[in-house]
Amino acid sequence: MTERARAEGRAGVWSGSWVAERLGVELAGDDGLTGLLGLALRRNPKRAHLLVSNVLGKHVPQSPSVVHGHGVALGRRVRDLLGAETAGRAVVLGYAETATGLGHSVADGLGAAPYLHSTRRPVAGVGRAGGFEESHSHATSHLLLPEDPALLAGDGPLVLVDDEFSTGNTVLNTVRALHERYPRKRYVVVALVDMRSPADAGRLEDFAREIGARVDLVTAASGTVRLPPGVLEKGQELVARYEDERPTGDAGSGGGGAAGRVARVGLGWPDGVPDGGRHGFTAAHRDRLEDALPGMAARIAGALPAGARRVLVLGFEELMYAPLRLAEALERTTDAEVRYSTTTRSPVLAVDDPGYAIRTRLVFPAHDDPSDGPGERYAYNVAGAGFDAVVAVVDSAADTPALHAADGLLARLAAHVPHVLLAVVPSYVPHAPERPSMLPEPLRGPAFSSYASDEVGWLLQDLSDVTLEAPTEEREEAIQSGGAHYAESLPVEYQPSEQYQELFHAALEASAARLARAVGAVTEIVLVERSPRPVLVSLARAGTPVGILMRRWARYRHGLDLPHYAVSIVRGRGIDANALRWLAAHHDPADVVFVDGWTGKGAITRELAAALRDFEATDGVTGFDPEIAVLADPGSCVRTYGTRDDFLIPSACLNSTVSGLISRTVLRADLVGPHDFHGAKFYRELAGADLSPAFLDAVSGHYPDVVDEVHAQAKELLAADRTPTWEGWAAVERISAEYGIDDVNLVKPGVGETTRVMLRRVPWKVLARAGAGTDLDHVRLLAEQRGVPVEEVDGLPYTCVGLIHPQYTRGATGADGRAVAL
Repeated sequence: MTERARAEGRAGVWSGSWVAERLGVELAGDDGLTGLLGLALRRNPKRAHLLVSNVLGKHVPQSPSVVHGHGVALGRRVRDLLGAETAGRAVVLGYAETATGLGHSVADGLGAAPYLHSTRRPVAGVGRAGGFEESHSHATSHLLLPEDPALLAGDGPLVLVDDEFSTGNTVLNTVRALHERYPRKRYVVVALVDMRSPADAGRLEDFAREIGARVDLVTAASGTVRLPPGVLEKGQELVARYEDERPTGDAGSGGGGAAGRVARVGLGWPDGVPDGGRHGFTAAHRDRLEDALPGMAARIAGALPAGARRVLVLGFEELMYAPLRLAEALERTTDAEVRYSTTTRSPVLAVDDPGYAIRTRLVFPAHDDPSDGPGERYAYNVAGAGFDAVVAVVDSAADTPALHAADGLLARLAAHVPHVLLAVVPSYVPHAPERPSMLPEPLRGPAFSSYASDEVGWLLQDLSDVTLEAPTEEREEAIQSGGAHYAESLPVEYQPSEQYQELFHAALEASAARLARAVGAVTEIVLVERSPRPVLVSLARAGTPVGILMRRWARYRHGLDLPHYAVSIVRGRGIDANALRWLAAHHDPADVVFVDGWTGKGAITRELAAALRDFEATDGVTGFDPEIAVLADPGSCVRTYGTRDDFLIPSACLNSTVSGLISRTVLRADLVGPHDFHGAKFYRELAGADLSPAFLDAVSGHYPDVVDEVHAQAKELLAADRTPTWEGWAAVERISAEYGIDDVNLVKPGVGETTRVMLRRVPWKVLARAGAGTDLDHVRLLAEQRGVPVEEVDGLPYTCVGLIHPQYTRGATGADGRAVAL
């Protein structure tokens, strides 16, 4: 970027005009909107344009007092909205990476509010309090890792801060997930700009009514982006053309030029003050930082070259607030023109034109050993911007050889700026909580469950004497309103009619041999690929009979006496960490194989993978493999399975009476302490209706008949490409959108999951694959008994899909207009 170009940019040319002229994009709204936002382009299959903030301090260098001031002003507006007393109980949550500094600045304006921001960096010693998955991602990309787990558990307002509020999906999904776990009465959404379309504008009020809470919105400006037809394709063509031509705005490599031109400056960062809000930042931390800022700014000023007129303080990805406040203090300390921005993960096209928001781009490798692997990182509008010096601020976790390499950030900066200073903020390491050294031994039958004592050990606590059951309709309303998590109560045990029980026995007789083949095949794969002496760990409760059957096959075919346990995993809460600790203390984690009955869309598969990553970070225990072994994988979510056919597994037809008389697991704060196993109930009173041993014996009784078929099936599977395609998850997203549900958790694919919907939840309708046969007899019977329509669908990847009634209240009606029968 030339000095003339910079002058043109300051002379009133809007930094969105280049995109607007070429694509016909219009920015309409408040008078100050174009002063806050410019436009750029990046290769994106969903959106051609990129809104680039001029006051966020991410892509565009800006005066630090302007950046901090915008956040503080928004925080003061929130304080006025809430009132002093209510504001004093608020917690502020910002989004990584773009809004970490903005969220912190809002907390400054709010007053004494503690602050937390999401992070992509798992940290040893800190358990996950929550996490958000990006669309179509197979891994949790945003984690919540407060040092104090109580930070999010209060009843005061939660203030969520992002740079822009466009569709609202990210923020509303976050609120939904947190409200399920930490319900509260009030939320405030804060953004620099409200860019919702008219179609999205009413969703906030609808959402607030849905969860039964007040949700306010506070923004600095509002408007909309008007897009002409075909803009996505035209934008992609434009990006491709400029990238192929290597635009002049893409700064050269400059590798190898950093030697002798980069100097360190010691900050004297105050001991015990976190580098940011990754694990929580309190009012006391803020006071100590304020006291230390003048001294740190003086050290930076003393290290600057004499006569420096224009200085950039460059932060690092999520580390936005510390460099922002250092830059603001430096701005008050020196006569130089100080600007602030940060590096980023986001790839954006650079075009050296005064009407374009991203003029130049520096590209360098990641230098903080990110958990999601290596990749390119970027610094925008730094090269050619006339800076005499750059102060690069990183945390100590990012002060690595990659930072100092010939193609690293420092070398890239030194190739374009005469003087580079490196200031390192110590990465804050939270204290790991103390845990008891002893955990109880597993529960076993006949004292707990109707299974024999050697068949399974339950890593659970016995809550049999606690009343936990609630009517199905009350549970559904509480779950969907956000007033309760599904694991905090139990459905009343459904006692099937005589006609339904006859269907169960007929289904078992018809499918026992098929089940035996799947059990044998998946067990053989486990023995070949996972461990010659695996420790089977079933996910209670659907996985438990499968684990017992796999154990029986290993004993019948190979003479092995495999350990087998059942543990609790809860969607949105993760696997029981105390159960993992017990397993790690008694077995080699590398031998543990997690077992479940079947996959639906793969939610539990993802939940387990995320929970094990968290456990490794908090406890330092490695070796647990997140790959689940299942009988049936119709969702194509795992590699270890007996079949990918979606067929009836009769154990899905009943509740506790086919699962050892054990309830589903319970996780409620007043019953399960931080050092307890999750809980469950043993329904001893249902012993007369118990079919658990009969189910196991019916399947294992076919083992001698299927040995040759199992050998052939296992051989075929071991030679096949079993890479998960996540076809089921994609299908669920399509169905959710097509039926206007907008919540994949209410779409339950597969015969087993559909059966669970009919037995435990409030069903809305059943989608059945056209021509599905006897596997659906029991589903059709349940649907008839409950007044639920069955709709045949062509091309369904599952035999059937159960839809839970969306936005259920006890006055809800079914798809046919009739009241839901319960």
